Amino acid sequence: MTSTIARRRPLLAVLVFAIALLMATSACGASSAAAPGASAVKEIAVTIAGRKVTPPPGRVDVTKGQTVRITVTSDVADVAHVHGFDKAANLQPGTPAKIEFVADQSGLFEVETHGTGLQLCQLLVR
Repeated sequence: MTSTIARRRPLLAVLVFAIALLMATSACGASSAAAPGASAVKEIAVTIAGRKVTPPPGRVDVTKGQTVRITVTSDVADVAHVHGFDKAANLQPGTPAKIEFVADQSGLFEVETHGTGLQLCQLLVR
């Protein structure tokens, strides 16, 4: 009987390892699926050069509760502002400025510059 147990010991070790690996893998999937509102950061990059906004201003869909990160690079000093969330960043020529916040309210929100009055985009939060 001892010889039978000794022969099966490597098989048992592999089985225990496989079960542990399966449990760890399924736990990772469950935690990310179970986190409500867990979604990737919405990255928006805008460049201003010669009073031209690139990409051209448009609507950007955002999920309510999602983190939004807006990066603005301008050729002139100004202030970029997200209306409704009262978030702003000072723009210095050639230096990327970031505005980051959680979109915790639904609606349509303008993102613009104050000095030059340029619309950068609209955030449609649903």
